Amino acid sequence: MARNKPKVHPVIFSMRFSTLNENKLIFVYKYRHKSIGINQKLIMSTTILAIESSCDDTSAAILRDGVLLSNTIASQKVHERYGGVVPELASRSHQQNIIPVVDDALKQANISVDEIDAIGFTRGPGLLGSLLVGSSFAKAFALAKNCKLIEVNHLHGHVLANFIVTPETVGKEQAKFPFLCLLVSGGHSQIIVVKSYTDMEIIGTTIDDAAGEAFDKCAKVLGLPYPGGPHIDRHAKLGDPKAFQFNKPQIPDLDYSFSGLKTSILYFLQKEVQKNPNFITENIDDICASAQSTIIEILLKKLILAAKQTGIKDIVIGGGVAANSGLREAIVATGEKYHWRTFLPELRYTTDNAAMIGLAAYHKYLAGQFATQDLAPRARYSLQEYFAK
Repeated sequence: MARNKPKVHPVIFSMRFSTLNENKLIFVYKYRHKSIGINQKLIMSTTILAIESSCDDTSAAILRDGVLLSNTIASQKVHERYGGVVPELASRSHQQNIIPVVDDALKQANISVDEIDAIGFTRGPGLLGSLLVGSSFAKAFALAKNCKLIEVNHLHGHVLANFIVTPETVGKEQAKFPFLCLLVSGGHSQIIVVKSYTDMEIIGTTIDDAAGEAFDKCAKVLGLPYPGGPHIDRHAKLGDPKAFQFNKPQIPDLDYSFSGLKTSILYFLQKEVQKNPNFITENIDDICASAQSTIIEILLKKLILAAKQTGIKDIVIGGGVAANSGLREAIVATGEKYHWRTFLPELRYTTDNAAMIGLAAYHKYLAGQFATQDLAPRARYSLQEYFAK
């Protein structure tokens, strides 16, 4: 059935942005609409519902013309006792959470389901069972409400997390294309040339393990709770980053490797614990500081090289490891040394969230890149394949 004419949202929507001046309001709409109609209190708009369910967080967000109105996240605490995410438990929790989470996001945004123009969802990469819950909901919603369906690669969302704005932050300074993104998470460590919202090229990636996995494995052998990254960060603030030396990989070009570092840390601890059973307890802060410093040094060495090779001066970071305080401080300091413009996502957008998925979906909506009902979720889904379509 053919879609109706574009929706028109009158005075109510204008009032939602009453705290913004007219210039900021124009900033939101000028690149999308030929006429804005501020004087007539009439604004043509696109409303996106986004779903994120790639791992153990169920999230829904509402964006209107690229501006975030709500972002609801339901986290799963059940995995802490197992020291990692249990896929079956994660998918069951998503089934329980997804409808209440979507309902809450709609209520917070003061939006009805009939106002949704498109629904974006994470197709992959991630846990297949978890992805299946989100994609099934999105497909059913799109059919029921006769709206557009948009698939989003989870990593695409992490890159665009730097561009998330709310009504209060519209107009903030942002990176200019092309820029470099250091994408670091539990499963990925990549250097990406971002040419536009929907055009990106990976120029460096890990050949084995990711930086986030190195943090988690280090935390596990130290006996720290799951998730280990924040605990490493907390102890590192109290320790000496030069207390212990660990092996650094010698990988050519712009690629990364962290498997050797994990082995180096493990063997070091085994050796020291044989000599002193209390070694870890007595040196936990210094161990964490030294391990964290080594990981950051590895990441930044290749990022510096990438910036020199490409001549790009706008640098951003994304992914769960972007929440690490040591990395955030180091990339800012490195940027000052090399005269970069560095941009850090807000901490709340570094972890998995639907806001970043919604922003990616919004720009795919503008580009007319829609999905079909026969798409299946992908546990493995590279950015190269995603952007090659």
